[in-house]
Amino acid sequence: MGKRRFIAVFIALVLTFAVSAMWSASTIQREGDPDANLIEDSGSEAGTVKAKKGGNKVVRVLTAPFKAFGKLFGGRGNDHKFQRMTEKDAEKFASVGVARVEDSRTPQAEKVGASASAREYLAAGRSLLTAERINEAISALSTAVSLDPKLGEAHSLLGVAYAKKGMQDRAKDAYERAVKVEPNDAQTLNNLGFTLFQNGNYRAAVDKLKRAVKMAPTDERILNNLGLALCRLGKFDDAYKNFARAGGPLQGNLNTARMLERFAREDDAIRYYEAARRIDSNNTVALRRLADLYKRVGRDVESQDAANTLAGISNANAAVIGR
Repeated sequence: MGKRRFIAVFIALVLTFAVSAMWSASTIQREGDPDANLIEDSGSEAGTVKAKKGGNKVVRVLTAPFKAFGKLFGGRGNDHKFQRMTEKDAEKFASVGVARVEDSRTPQAEKVGASASAREYLAAGRSLLTAERINEAISALSTAVSLDPKLGEAHSLLGVAYAKKGMQDRAKDAYERAVKVEPNDAQTLNNLGFTLFQNGNYRAAVDKLKRAVKMAPTDERILNNLGLALCRLGKFDDAYKNFARAGGPLQGNLNTARMLERFAREDDAIRYYEAARRIDSNNTVALRRLADLYKRVGRDVESQDAANTLAGISNANAAVIGR
């Protein structure tokens, strides 16, 4: 019993540190797209689809305590979502000299001869990309598209490789060529749309992402990307509809509220957090943000009420842990 209590207290301390780190990481040298990071922190998928194992270092560190907590007390959360590689990660990979350690678990890239076909170069490029040998992947995929300009997958993967190198303009060009070859490929449309979003071309991003949604109407990543782009156009009610389609009404309200906070629209953010609380009266994210926002706008009584409810939940959880 004593050991279990010690572990519980330790995890509680780690959780406290993790929450603090998450909020500071969102504003201090946080890697990746800020809007996407904002909703990814809550478990929503956003960004481009990339062939990378692992993911954002900050997110991995912050989710580790929650995984441990779930294992200790029998939780079964979704801890296996892929996280996207950031541009800074790609730049570090390209610029820092490293020694590659290869063993039986290291993905082996396919070797091709000088007389190989376009599809053989495509297969090699795909394998190299999976192995994170980005420069070699770009070389193989460039050869593939030069041999067969209508090879849509090669253009798409070339866009992924360029994005990993931080070469967003070239990535966009590659995605656009892929879309011309395969105009109904949802993931390529998503990657192009998100690249346009990152470049600040929000209307074009919405256009491409809406097309992607038509091809894949239940894809969480695409729906969230569309929601982010709509927020940038000030269409928050439409954004909510897509966030809700992606993760349900509760997550839809939380994501919309987060984005409204990002634009300093506190009253509107409160409205969405209140909607989230109506769905789940004990949602700690909504309660924590409402306690803060109510205080900012001078609604002190409601702020204290939210803080008291949050404290009650924390005390109840502590009592369960201490048993």
